[in-house]
Amino acid sequence: MVTINLYVSIWNTCVGRDDREVQYQQLKPAHDVTDANEPCTILSRSSHLSVSSTQFINSIEPNNKTIISNFFLLGLTADPELQSLVFSLFLIVYLVTVIGNLLIVLAVSTDSKLHTPMYFLLSNLSFTDICLSTITIPKMLVNIQTQNQSITYTGCLNQIFFVLVFSLFENFLLGIMAYDRYVAICHPLRYTVIMNPCFCGLLVLMSLFISMMDALLHSLMVLRLSFCTDLEIPQFFCELAQVLKLTCSSALINNILLYFLACILGGVPLSGIIFSYSRIVSAVLRMPSASGKYKAFSTCGSHISVVSLFYGPSFGVVFSSAFKHSSKKTALASVMYIVVPQMMNPFIYSLRNRDIKASLRKLIGKIRCFQ
Repeated sequence: MVTINLYVSIWNTCVGRDDREVQYQQLKPAHDVTDANEPCTILSRSSHLSVSSTQFINSIEPNNKTIISNFFLLGLTADPELQSLVFSLFLIVYLVTVIGNLLIVLAVSTDSKLHTPMYFLLSNLSFTDICLSTITIPKMLVNIQTQNQSITYTGCLNQIFFVLVFSLFENFLLGIMAYDRYVAICHPLRYTVIMNPCFCGLLVLMSLFISMMDALLHSLMVLRLSFCTDLEIPQFFCELAQVLKLTCSSALINNILLYFLACILGGVPLSGIIFSYSRIVSAVLRMPSASGKYKAFSTCGSHISVVSLFYGPSFGVVFSSAFKHSSKKTALASVMYIVVPQMMNPFIYSLRNRDIKASLRKLIGKIRCFQ
């Protein structure tokens, strides 16, 4: 009440003065006039200040960053009946992937005959397949079982990081395996010298380091983005290209960096694979015996099948994310390069490789003896 009465008195002082007070103010010196009008000036300034403050707040309000706590993974389908089928199917796929790849890792590590560069790289590929499947599939199974599609912001960043690490690492491993086949067929006498254990280990460690640096760069670039209220990802995991589409701020730098590094880091191993197999084909065609040609091509057949399974869907995901807006097609393409190759790799290498089959029989026999 005191404040209201004060403003009323100031207003009356400003506008309710009689003519004699006006004449008196005109006869007073200039500095006294200023002092007399000071309450009006304060009121006018305060009103202008409040209007300016309101305009300023309104102008910055749309640019405020949204604090993100959860994203929502839409998965492959929203139909409850189909979700139960998807749950059962992906649970079987995950168990087959983990058990099959784990058997290959154990077979290579326990059998001294398989301690060669080719099987060392194969065991690393199997371990990468286990990790890549474990990052994505269990979270989808939990979401279907609990009927909760949310994933935390930190969990989404972790998925982005590890999916990038292991998918790029698998890309490098396929390139190194192609080079290994090239040296074995085109330079068989120098194979043990070129592909020595130290060199193979260095190639694997460098590939893993580059993969981690690339994933770390993309993850840090995501941290600078602000997101809108629509946080639905049309995938069963946090895919970087889909997350960038949800941002309210400019993601131009992120997209340029994503596709530039994908072309460089994905193109170099793919170019190495193409170069290696072009030299392998030319060398095999010069072989005089048909049995030698068949043996050379049979050693490369498994690797060619894995390369086709990995790169075909990968290119499909890249092009569908860049040019198409069909969420179902993008999700299915992601399944083809995140789930299917990892499950098929143990079958491809075990069914077409006598050494792996013999080692697996020994390993299964040892497991039965322990039981």
